[in-house]
Amino acid sequence: QVELVESGGGWVQAGGSLRLSCTASGDTISKYTMGWFRQAPGKERILVAAISYHSTTTRYAVAVKGRFTISRDNARNTVFLQMNSLESDDTAVYYCAADPNTATLLGEYVYWGQGTQVTVSS
Repeated sequence: QVELVESGGGWVQAGGSLRLSCTASGDTISKYTMGWFRQAPGKERILVAAISYHSTTTRYAVAVKGRFTISRDNARNTVFLQMNSLESDDTAVYYCAADPNTATLLGEYVYWGQGTQVTVSS
């Protein structure tokens, strides 16, 4: 079982940047597909970005493609989400998640962090 803790959220003006980190413990993330999700008030949680266990494949939601970059450092057991050109619609709680099925980026994410709030002011 892997435990995930997000950090790096906060308040930023539109057009600004934030970098989220997700640090794992209890297991090595090299065994997992990793993803970042977000949930805005009154909306469903959606997959924002995902990365394969060997970093060779990534996937992004249409709304963030070209602005967000997901990366991972398996040696540090950490996953990152670099968010640039932030917009008010990016305001949400962002969650890190791990899926033990490394064959797909769109599988069932089993392990979740507690989330970190990102607020973008227009």
